[in-house]
Amino acid sequence: MLKVGLTGGIASGKSTVAAMLRDRDCLVLDADPLGHELLEPEQAAYDEVLGEFGLGILDPGGAVNRDKLGAIVFADASKRARLNQILHPRILEITEKWFAALARPGGPDLAFIEAALIVEAGYRQHLDKLVVCWCRWEQQLARLIERGMSRQQAEQRIAAQMPIDEKRALADVVIDCSVALEETERQVDEALVNLRSG
Repeated sequence: MLKVGLTGGIASGKSTVAAMLRDRDCLVLDADPLGHELLEPEQAAYDEVLGEFGLGILDPGGAVNRDKLGAIVFADASKRARLNQILHPRILEITEKWFAALARPGGPDLAFIEAALIVEAGYRQHLDKLVVCWCRWEQQLARLIERGMSRQQAEQRIAAQMPIDEKRALADVVIDCSVALEETERQVDEALVNLRSG
């Protein structure tokens, strides 16, 4: 079974591509909810994150307020790195178990992990192939502002990630999400053919 990474910059279209893959009966594990679950009060990462970032990141009910945490880590690269050190090994472990459970006779021929930081987290080496989604910087910015971010927040989030040209250089397959959806779908179909043919 091929273990395939699906990545790209924030608001670059990877969730749209992931939905297209699911429509084609591909299995896609989204890493974002895994990270969110790890911040729940009963999880081991919760105490570690609180110890690192303080009680100020909690909402009145005692849950981690991701907006407050995001404001801290996207303003400070060292704090962002520290949060990633806490979460990434745990996400990697869950992902490895998921892939292992699928790698059985009669299982799928490929499966995808969707995550923004596959390359940055050092996870690329654990995968067989890497698919990188991209769009123009202006499109990323517009999409983030549409989601309710200020221009400054949006620019900060984009700047916090590896430049998309560097990610594209590492890709086995590149999907252009700056075009019409029909064209992106055509590229997804083509990507599946290429991945399955080796």
